[in-house]
Amino acid sequence: MPLPADELDDPGPAISPLKPGGETRSIAAAGQWTLIWHKFVRNKVAVAAGIVIVVFYLIGLFAEFLAPSLPETARPQFSYAPPQSLAFFVTDEDGESRFLPHVKGYQVEIDQESLRRIFTEDPDKIIPIGMFVEGPAYKLWNLIPMNVHLFGPVNANEPAYLLGADKLGRDLLTRLIYGTRVSLSIGLVGVAMSLLLGIVLGALAGYYGGWVDVVVQRIIEIISSMPTIPLWLGLAAAVPLTWSPLQVYFIITLIVSLLAWTGLAREVRGRFYSLRGEDFVTAARLDGSSEPRIIFRHILPSLTSHILAVVTLALPIMIVAETALSFLGIGLKPPVVSWGVLLQDARNIRTVATAPWLLIWPAAAVVSAVLSFNFLGDGMRDAADPYGQ
Repeated sequence: MPLPADELDDPGPAISPLKPGGETRSIAAAGQWTLIWHKFVRNKVAVAAGIVIVVFYLIGLFAEFLAPSLPETARPQFSYAPPQSLAFFVTDEDGESRFLPHVKGYQVEIDQESLRRIFTEDPDKIIPIGMFVEGPAYKLWNLIPMNVHLFGPVNANEPAYLLGADKLGRDLLTRLIYGTRVSLSIGLVGVAMSLLLGIVLGALAGYYGGWVDVVVQRIIEIISSMPTIPLWLGLAAAVPLTWSPLQVYFIITLIVSLLAWTGLAREVRGRFYSLRGEDFVTAARLDGSSEPRIIFRHILPSLTSHILAVVTLALPIMIVAETALSFLGIGLKPPVVSWGVLLQDARNIRTVATAPWLLIWPAAAVVSAVLSFNFLGDGMRDAADPYGQ
């Protein structure tokens, strides 16, 4: 029996893309990057890792403002001072409690056997901690003169070591914040350089093949066959001692990046090799597109999501490499402050035994950053294939 005309024209209930029934329609209508984003945000671990990484880079970006002191400010009388506990309420003489963020001062005693100073908490000495307090002057990004810090002791002359102090009485929290900028920026610069080498050489080898592919593959095999750590040690040890910290910074970045591009180059080469015979490449070639345009305008954009995933997985390798070289004393050196430089104190077992916070906090920063990058990279790698399970 024929259906009424009004039923023939009725398209039926609309399918919302937010409901399970509308998932097929929404996938068919969405673009590639929309699909990648929706699959990525469903991975809660990767999203949380991304937030942690953003926080780390914000700390590095505004290190001068966030740090309560300056990294070179030394107070030898507080050498190896332990971390102070942050409290938020104090009790008045009348027995009433009021809100006052503070830490307790130190009492110093001398151990007669080891002749070592022992710091204990002084319950009668309260050091108020405030927000947006005035402290040592600095230049934000080496451009804007300022003396306001996000938090710190209200009286800048009072000791406030929330994470403890090192052998020279320098605030570990301040040095850890400044070290975040150096360690994470080395990862970015190193990955950018290795990304350029990996994409260019991998694309040329995969697209042209022949002798170009043979030469690039042999170079990759030679570099990959070298033991990484001894090679890093040898190259870093060749850096002249007379070089400035800035020159050492860039040479360490160059050393790390020159040995980290081979994996990306092989992956890009394989993807180019499989895509160069696709219909869209043939159509672009018949349309008169030049070979550079085919490579960088048609093939390479299809690998963008995969390259981003590879980059996030390569960043922790760069961070660990810098940390390892600096820890061994042949990478960055004082007065440069990085996580690896802070971990140099851990080479002395006596220091670790008496001041374990000098090892715990820099190591925790490295582990947190590396794990966050790995979780983010895994999430981006899965999201790069939005049609996969």
